Amino acid sequence: MTRRRDRAAAPVGTRRAAREFVFRALFEAQRGDQSLRAAFTRAEGAMRDGDDTFVPLSDDALAFAHDLMEGLLTHQDEIDGTLRRTIRGWSFEQMAQTDLNILRLATLEMMFRPEPHPPVIESAVRIARKFGGEDSGRFVNGVLAGLSRTLGTVPTTPEAEE
Repeated sequence: MTRRRDRAAAPVGTRRAAREFVFRALFEAQRGDQSLRAAFTRAEGAMRDGDDTFVPLSDDALAFAHDLMEGLLTHQDEIDGTLRRTIRGWSFEQMAQTDLNILRLATLEMMFRPEPHPPVIESAVRIARKFGGEDSGRFVNGVLAGLSRTLGTVPTTPEAEE
């Protein structure tokens, strides 16, 4: 029988875990006034060194996380422009930083990745409920559902989401 501690140490290969990893690096970068790449590298090193604040990611999940991080760096202006046009009644300065960063990650995937929108939205809502405020899940869901309608949904593919 596998012990709970041993199971917890096994690398996680889900896209949701990779998204959460990038979200946390993004949050750390903004709070620590450092680049996303520097925060990501530090978080990856901590994860590899066994720091239990970061779930160990499988090689595939870490590659996906790296791809998301690079996408954020490449498409930041387009993502923020899309969110500014999509979010009504709130400015970036008024929004909780956690909600904004979750929205940025999901918007990246919805605009620039072939993943179907529903699992991306579901994952974003779960991260918002875990790290955000009381209404974060509903807020993130509402914004991303509206964005999905605007963009049109991407056909579901079996390998798109785990």
